[in-house]
Amino acid sequence: MSLLHLSFYSAFILSSLGLAFHRTHLISALLCLESMMLSMYIALSIWPVENQTTAFTTTPILMLTFSACEAGTGLAMLVASTRTHGSDHLHNLNMLQC
Repeated sequence: MSLLHLSFYSAFILSSLGLAFHRTHLISALLCLESMMLSMYIALSIWPVENQTTAFTTTPILMLTFSACEAGTGLAMLVASTRTHGSDHLHNLNMLQC
C-alpha cells in the first residue's frame, strides 16, 4: 500500500469516526459527510490513472454530482431545522414530531 492510498484511507476513516463520535450539531455531521465524499472522489479520480483504464473515468463526476445533491439537501435541512427549532443540535431534532 502506497502512502497515497494510506492518506485517502485514513481521511475516510477519520471523517467516518468524526461522524460517529461528534453528533452534537447538524453542521458538523454534514462536514464529516462532505469530507468522506471528498476523499472518495479523490480516490476514484486517481484510480483510473493508476490502472491505466478509461472504463471508469465518469465515475468521479457521478460521485461529485451525488455529493453536490447531498450537500444541497443537507443545507436545506439545516436551514429548515434552524428556523423551526432555533438551533442545529441533533438531540433537539425528533423526526417523529411535526
